[in-house]
Amino acid sequence: MSQISTRIVPPLTLGVCSWSLQVTSVDELKRLLGTLGVTATQIACGDPHHASWSEGDAMPEAALASGLTLTGAMLGFPGEDYTTPQTIQATGGFGDPATRPERLERLAWGLDRTLALGLTDLTLHAGFLPESGEPGRKSMLDTLAKAGQMAADKGVTLAFETGQESALLLRLTLDELKSPSIKVNFDPANMLLYDMGDPIHAIEILGPDIRSVHVKDARRPTIPGQWGEEVPLGLGEVDIHRFVRTLKGVGYTGPLVIEREVGDQAGRLIDVKHGLEFLRKCLEEPVESDDAVPRVHNSEQPRV
Repeated sequence: MSQISTRIVPPLTLGVCSWSLQVTSVDELKRLLGTLGVTATQIACGDPHHASWSEGDAMPEAALASGLTLTGAMLGFPGEDYTTPQTIQATGGFGDPATRPERLERLAWGLDRTLALGLTDLTLHAGFLPESGEPGRKSMLDTLAKAGQMAADKGVTLAFETGQESALLLRLTLDELKSPSIKVNFDPANMLLYDMGDPIHAIEILGPDIRSVHVKDARRPTIPGQWGEEVPLGLGEVDIHRFVRTLKGVGYTGPLVIEREVGDQAGRLIDVKHGLEFLRKCLEEPVESDDAVPRVHNSEQPRV
């Protein structure tokens, strides 16, 4: 098993999610990142949704030999269905009690692959979190606590991705779990796609636990119960300029990794290149005094 990487990643390093480039090999990933002018990537462990690797079990060795800067790993679960918000609620993460045992086994595999990649960070979707007092909340939190302990035993930090729940509910859940190995992978667009609050306010709520960031833009759904629309950076409702300034304002210094999940490979490359140029301009802007002023969305109020 690989030793943990000691490579220092500079603050606010720009990168790209490997699965956003729809690559099938580490060589292809390195080539496309080269055309984009970056070397940093959050890399998919290898699953049907976030890229299967032609290298198979030799992928970690190939990735480590590539010279790329790996910012973290990403794990998806077979059977997750993102067709609609309703299908992913039923199939995502650890939400379904029937699939929890096999997914904890898959997590164990993902933790080992994370270590084989020389990494200490693994991102995943935990699944929809029941509200406080709802049936199933205790069993869900017990499962997440077990996942956190599995990660802690391996020296890995789990970063749950935002989106399915309000920032307030995620904050409550983190506080109840009290697991130092469970943090947040912050995706502002997911909050809009699910219509779950204002991403800027969410940074204030989750700031101390934001471990990594997917930079993505979107518009809220126009029809309740349907997906919002993912769009190139700067064309959506996130307000990426303010988003970046607010992250800096709460002291975030981790990587800024672009995720693009719409379109074919050629279109994604164009959008990611635009996104990197856009982000570089955003990073040049100074933090403003009103960047952290909350803009509370009605979905941030606890449901009763």
